[in-house]
Amino acid sequence: MYDMNDAELPRSSDLIPDGTFAKVTMVIRPGGIDGQGEVDRGLLKASRSGGDTKMIDAEFTVLAGPHAKRKFWQNFTVTGGKVDEHGVSIAWKISKGNFRAMIDSALGLDPQDMSEAAKAKRVLRGLADLSGITFAAKIKVEASTNAEYGDQNRLDRVVLPGEPEYARIMAGEVVPPSPSTHRAPRPASAPSAAAPAWANTGAPRAPVTAAPAWAAPAAAPPAQPAPPPPQAPLANGPAWLNG
Repeated sequence: MYDMNDAELPRSSDLIPDGTFAKVTMVIRPGGIDGQGEVDRGLLKASRSGGDTKMIDAEFTVLAGPHAKRKFWQNFTVTGGKVDEHGVSIAWKISKGNFRAMIDSALGLDPQDMSEAAKAKRVLRGLADLSGITFAAKIKVEASTNAEYGDQNRLDRVVLPGEPEYARIMAGEVVPPSPSTHRAPRPASAPSAAAPAWANTGAPRAPVTAAPAWAAPAAAPPAQPAPPPPQAPLANGPAWLNG
């Protein structure tokens, strides 16, 4: 006999509304390609469209509110693609900015704080250290460029300490959405031979041993923080992994 009364009902396939604010956790799904250093062994994945692009395959889970447990996926370029006048990947610079914002949001760091203590907390042993980070986010709906697939949720931006929504988001409160006013209409059709990145749901998840300190950050940065002593960033991982 099977009692189905305690089974969870299927969730709606509707997207998370455009402009939703939420506390989210990002987990990196390893793609089998080595990054820089031992920590990032097997972490990256190749672009389905070919070329030299290597990316992080990120899965985001909403932690609280009416959309709790809902997920969305996004790739962040680490190497390859178009470069600037210095030969640096333009897409990587964008990804790097997002990752720094995630750390500031997770730890309640003032983005303008460039003290030695704050700078030490932004140093990673490898990008794998970002797997499991929890921060405040604004979610958007991105129009599909391929008529064969529907629209998708994406990370619009990281919400930083000092922004009016930050403390409420990190406390798990419901914050009224602020829809984007710049969404492009969906094209009638656009040929594409490659499946979207989120179709690869069978990729293994990064192992989790113990919850890092930044998984439960403070609701808001203190008004007058006393600067902690400088930390050694590389010996035992980033500051939040050391508690």
